[in-house]
Amino acid sequence: MIARIWRGVVPADRADEYLELMRTVALPDYRSTPGNRGAYALRRIRGDRAEFLMVTFWESAESVKAFAGDDPTAAKYYDFDADFLLEMVPSVDHFELYDD
Repeated sequence: MIARIWRGVVPADRADEYLELMRTVALPDYRSTPGNRGAYALRRIRGDRAEFLMVTFWESAESVKAFAGDDPTAAKYYDFDADFLLEMVPSVDHFELYDD
């Protein structure tokens, strides 16, 4: 299994609005992709910034590509992201997941 981790930062005063979009748009998109084994949004507020992590689990590299496209390390952004994010980091992290 593969864990895919995306990071983003938004102004703290827009954190609730952004979280709602992640819950209603991004998470359903992740979860509806064949091969997705789970998707979670994490948030913490530090001063005037809200940090987000999207942690998703995938059964294979092919399932990651089905979600992200030909370059699985490229970040996938939604139309609304540019209106919120302080920076649009071009890549994500992948880790192999072991549970035993």
